[in-house]
Amino acid sequence: MGIWSGSCHCGAVRFRVEGDIEELTRCDCSLCRRRGALMAKVHESGLVIEAGEDNLALYQWNTGVARHYFCRTCGIYPFHRKRSAPDSYGVNVGCLEDFDPSQVEAPYRQADGVSMTVKGQGRPEWTGPRED
Repeated sequence: MGIWSGSCHCGAVRFRVEGDIEELTRCDCSLCRRRGALMAKVHESGLVIEAGEDNLALYQWNTGVARHYFCRTCGIYPFHRKRSAPDSYGVNVGCLEDFDPSQVEAPYRQADGVSMTVKGQGRPEWTGPRED
């Protein structure tokens, strides 16, 4: 099991990730495509906010299920609560100290976020709640 410290750019938001990173993803939904983050799925028990929780801004869109967090000061996206796996976070691995994505044996996957962007639609394998 790995343990990594993470932060936004200005350091106002600091967090710790504990757990195994089994794959890295890049999502193609309209939001993720624009922010360009490479993400790791982390169970909610493995993400600990150590400082700056009050400095996090929340952005929600479409179904409002996913919860995207950004630092109010520097604007960096450190993590989001996943729609497809509501007991997990997608963590921006660019915010993790001493984390080298090229050293991860985990597979890289292009996530199909485009088809999740329409209310009421979703594949049965998506475990997260949705409006039907």
